[in-house]
Amino acid sequence: MPELPEVETVRRGLEPVMTGQRIAHAGIHREGLRWPFPDDMAARLEGQRVERLRRRAKYILADMDGGESLIIHLGMSGRMLISDGDALIKHDHVVLDMENGKRITFNDPRRFGMMDLCATDAVDDHRMFKGMGPEPLGNAFDAKYLSGRLKGRKMPIKSALLDQKIVVGLGNIYVCEALWRAGIPPTQHAGDIKPKKMNLLVPTIRDVLSEAIESGGSSLKDYRQADGELGYFQHSFAVYGREGQPCKTEDCTATIARIVQSGRSTFYCPKCQK
Repeated sequence: MPELPEVETVRRGLEPVMTGQRIAHAGIHREGLRWPFPDDMAARLEGQRVERLRRRAKYILADMDGGESLIIHLGMSGRMLISDGDALIKHDHVVLDMENGKRITFNDPRRFGMMDLCATDAVDDHRMFKGMGPEPLGNAFDAKYLSGRLKGRKMPIKSALLDQKIVVGLGNIYVCEALWRAGIPPTQHAGDIKPKKMNLLVPTIRDVLSEAIESGGSSLKDYRQADGELGYFQHSFAVYGREGQPCKTEDCTATIARIVQSGRSTFYCPKCQK
């Protein structure tokens, strides 16, 4: 499933062709995806000007001048693609024709994505966002905050960082990469992280995410950018998917190991992360 860098990359791709533009026509070609679409979705979208395109966690939000926001989640195979009005293909479920002539298409073969409409001033209370933690690239996420939230926690640090109530947007790939860079074992109790390591972990998370965004995200399986191009951060992976390969730390003689935590693969270096 796309993580924060992939979603932010898509948002940045959509922004110049959607922000400030009206939705001239909305084509809804099925009743829903993961859940049913909201009532009268096409009518509520048509004629609306997109005032702002933003991201919250792994969601894209289009705030419109009529006071509602379109909430978009890509799911496991969803793609938001930009064209000049190309003919529809299989799995093109939602089509937004903008007044500038650009067509925004939500294509989702597996239909795990979602779209919803919500009053813009009530987005924080929407069931998808209520109780979410801060953005990892925002000012509210720092070592003091994270130490406070993890104090006394016995869960593994990897599991804690995947908890969207603690910090949003982090997924399996980038947590593995950040923990390797910070030299923290993924199995260590979250509440036992020393202040020195915590002070290193937060900026490391920011660095990993920022580098991935600049690389256009990581193209694994179905992910594409809004222009159809592949991201390429996966070529920079130090641990993720590299089980049995040499650690990239200079002078380290260990190989990358893999364990399963909460049903998810965790990749780490047993020598550098201890």
